[in-house]
Amino acid sequence: MQIQTRRIKRTSIGRFRGAAARAVCLALFGLFATGTASAIDFGPFSLTGFVKGEVTRASTLCEDNACQVDPAARKDFIWADELAQGKVWGPGTTTLSLIQPYLGFKHDLPSGFKVNALLSQRWRDGKEDFPGYLYEANVGLSHEDYGSVRIGAMTTRSWSMADYPFGNDLGLSDPWASSGAGYGLLTRALRYTSRIFDVADGDLVVEGTYDIGESGWDRNKPRFLEVWIHYGRGDLSLDLIFQDTKNGTPSAFGHGPFTGLFYESSFDNLLGESSQGIAMAMARYRVDSRLELLGGLRANRWSGAYAKLLQPASANPGGFDIWNNPFNVDWSTDLGSGVYKGYSARSVDFILGGRYKVGKWAGSAAVLYLGPATTDNPSDRGAENSATVGTLGLYYEALPGLQLYGLGNLVRYGRQGLSPLSMPSNSAFTNIDSRLTTNGYWFTAGVDYRF
Repeated sequence: MQIQTRRIKRTSIGRFRGAAARAVCLALFGLFATGTASAIDFGPFSLTGFVKGEVTRASTLCEDNACQVDPAARKDFIWADELAQGKVWGPGTTTLSLIQPYLGFKHDLPSGFKVNALLSQRWRDGKEDFPGYLYEANVGLSHEDYGSVRIGAMTTRSWSMADYPFGNDLGLSDPWASSGAGYGLLTRALRYTSRIFDVADGDLVVEGTYDIGESGWDRNKPRFLEVWIHYGRGDLSLDLIFQDTKNGTPSAFGHGPFTGLFYESSFDNLLGESSQGIAMAMARYRVDSRLELLGGLRANRWSGAYAKLLQPASANPGGFDIWNNPFNVDWSTDLGSGVYKGYSARSVDFILGGRYKVGKWAGSAAVLYLGPATTDNPSDRGAENSATVGTLGLYYEALPGLQLYGLGNLVRYGRQGLSPLSMPSNSAFTNIDSRLTTNGYWFTAGVDYRF
């Protein structure tokens, strides 16, 4: 049985090829030759960005769902559960390249107002990270006394802040930022950020973001709301983020775009509504000039989404069944006409770690826990599983903006079977499939240049 869905392939470490590797190396050498890490300014425009390359060796490699009989099937479908027979799974190597420039524009207006714009895209292994979606394509108006307003495509706070610098400083940016019930990219958003308020001898910023998703939805209109509250006082920094969404793609992929229930709005009248959201807190505390402690807590909520056969293969010119995007479904009972009930679920994840810096060297240690979920689903679709990821990192600042690093990681699943609900696939972030083993490890060597 086949399905047609928009598959966002961001659940593995990477698919780096030799040509892409050479291109990244040349780009890195060209940038390093300048010996600086400053933005490139030309008039009202500025160019910043980063280039990153990694090589990873994993103990039990299952890249891009290759261990499934149907590698293209999402984790949420029962026909994705079956593992390929007759294959031996063992150690393997993967590589990754990331390139993301940011083109900014700023211009002063009368009475203290400023207009600004930002354009950015990310390329993963030489291809657009999310084909058809930009990371940033927005314009804004700001004033020191009134705050700022921004409109267009942009990243969410729940993903961007958890990814960098928070998760990146602990070596767990992808497992922390890209898991859970949040979304990462917005397409038609409006954002207001307050000015800085002086509260309790600290700085307070409050922000609200609203997005209407993609057009074409009349019955199941998408709605996204995010609130970000930042408080900083001395060596303490605290960020609270709340997301409440309706009729986005049901998923556990905190990096994915907020668009609509399905890749094609023509099926609007055949689909039922869905919702999900998160509440997240992240804190940093600088003990002294060398040691910094970090911690994060996230609560996930999913309404669940029924599975429904929208169009059988016999009625589809492509010759395959078209299903919707389900979530946490009981596949044991057909309610009739190819409809299976989806159940609500809740889970809690957390991350703890620290970073210690001496001169140009820094070390980090962290642990991430993706917890089991509570649900009334009589079938276990991963709700009973958990994942604990530990990492040790060593970093060296070779040049301004240039960082060399090595990471040693391990994962332990609570049980062998489907991965926790807050993971987008059974081998997400680690390439170690929870259906093959309960334990795994991997080592990463990387280079990161920011300008």
